[in-house]
Amino acid sequence: MKISKQNRRDAKQLFRGSYVNGLFDNARALQTVTEVLTVKPRGYMGILEHFQRLIKLDEARRAAKIESAVPLTPDVESTFKTNLERRYGKGLQFSFVHNPALLGGVRVQVGSDVYDGSVAARLNNLKDSF
Repeated sequence: MKISKQNRRDAKQLFRGSYVNGLFDNARALQTVTEVLTVKPRGYMGILEHFQRLIKLDEARRAAKIESAVPLTPDVESTFKTNLERRYGKGLQFSFVHNPALLGGVRVQVGSDVYDGSVAARLNNLKDSF
């Protein structure tokens, strides 16, 4: 469904209004959706669809996935958390995954940023260089 520029701007404004103290607030977003459904402005379905898209993009941007060849200790996990929060800000959702296919090292993905320090990636790079 194609929506107008004005509806995109409205959705973006509603999305910005869903932030409290720099963090996305689900309760405020739900309140915003109910208000839009109550008022039903012109093109409200397009506004809500774009609003939903912005929320999904923000969730993906705030997801941090840390894969390691061996299970990480709680100290190492907390170090990763503090360093990533320092770089990307508060509000990240962390998931720590044990992936033996990495052979060694760690692979970190935050949103679309990927930091691959695994042995498997280095071996693939070496294979590609030949």
